[in-house]
Amino acid sequence: MSVSPMLVRLAAERATGALLRDHGTLYLVDGRVVHAESPASPGVDVLLTTGGRLPREGWEEAVDRAGAHRAVGRFLVDSGRLRDGELEICHLGAVFDAAFFALSPASGPTRFRYGVGHWFGTVRPVSAEAVERETLRRRELLDAVWPYASVDTAPVVPRPAAGDQGPGQGVGARRRALLAAADGVRTPAELARLLGRPAFHTLLDVRRLAAAGLVETPLDAAPDATPVPPSPVIPPVPPVTDPDIALLRRLRDALEAHL
Repeated sequence: MSVSPMLVRLAAERATGALLRDHGTLYLVDGRVVHAESPASPGVDVLLTTGGRLPREGWEEAVDRAGAHRAVGRFLVDSGRLRDGELEICHLGAVFDAAFFALSPASGPTRFRYGVGHWFGTVRPVSAEAVERETLRRRELLDAVWPYASVDTAPVVPRPAAGDQGPGQGVGARRRALLAAADGVRTPAELARLLGRPAFHTLLDVRRLAAAGLVETPLDAAPDATPVPPSPVIPPVPPVTDPDIALLRRLRDALEAHL
């Protein structure tokens, strides 16, 4: 199943330009994805600066000095602000995060502008096939954890603590921080920006919290009774013969274990 037939066609054509959809944009060079952005997803700047890895002034200097040359990423490494591996992992995380939302079924019509590039520049091109494969994997993972997408856009409202145990005490530190930031007004996308985390991983945490009964769920998520979500079924990992598969496994491990 193809997430975007046009993306597949552009990859076959080895096209260069910007694939525009209502929920985001993918930038291609010679048919491979080199950058992506979405209003629903924090950009590379947020992931780097909010987490404290890069001062805001350092980011702004890189954009000012290298943006016109489409070489912001290269400047961050050459100036010693980031190591190659750090930039690659952070940028790829942002690319797959934005692509997930840009390629969503509700993202509307697709347009392509030939020759358009992005000021960040190329870090690690990824095949369209890898982007589609990862987008599908993420959709399936969300539904396996909690099959009600209404929690993805609703304000995150922690449920009152039961007994003497504080809210979220039975979950890990990352989700406790998410619960602490949830004020009943901020949506998962807003919490992702506040915390400097990829939006998809924030959605995944919110769905896990919903499945555990630790956040309120919209009424349309369970009209009669709270269902028991199915246990995630993780398929066996095939032998790595494609460099894009190796890349996705490394990115997945880095993001899901440490963010």
